[in-house]
Amino acid sequence: MIHWLETPRLLLRRITADDRAWLCELYADPEVTRYLGGTQTPDAVDRMLRHRVLDYYEAHPGLGIWMTVERETGARAGFHLLNNIQGESIIQVGFALSSWAWGRGYGTEMGSAVLRHGFVTLGLENIAGMASLGNLASQRVLEKIGLKRRGERAFPHPAYASEGPMAWFERDAADWLAERMTG
Repeated sequence: MIHWLETPRLLLRRITADDRAWLCELYADPEVTRYLGGTQTPDAVDRMLRHRVLDYYEAHPGLGIWMTVERETGARAGFHLLNNIQGESIIQVGFALSSWAWGRGYGTEMGSAVLRHGFVTLGLENIAGMASLGNLASQRVLEKIGLKRRGERAFPHPAYASEGPMAWFERDAADWLAERMTG
């Protein structure tokens, strides 16, 4: 399996059909999915895997949802993403981690690398992030990787509509890059 993005402790690789069982397990965990719209049936995971992951890679080169793997053990820790918010042209950065991977800094470590990929490699001008209002841990990660809180925002797409307003974060490439070059 080709790993295309690496950090000191983690690797990113494309998700494949062979990851289906792991995704079903992740989306069956009520703690993990508490802020991801709740648990999902295997059929719903299959639809997401096909449309939001596998088909998306080909339709949107450089963007997607990728498996986050521990370098040392090869264990699947979760996933990171850089993709369109469903129903929008806005590009978002995000992640979900298995509960055993919580509190290890994995969200921040790989989230920073994914954000850098978006700004530096892909040349994106703006990247956003969003988190449930109650998900303070994810909000802290979005701030740590360099996004700025810009209030709250709701989205009409069915994947987000029931959530209502969410914590909204954004960053322009020029500001993000200038901060890293002087800091």
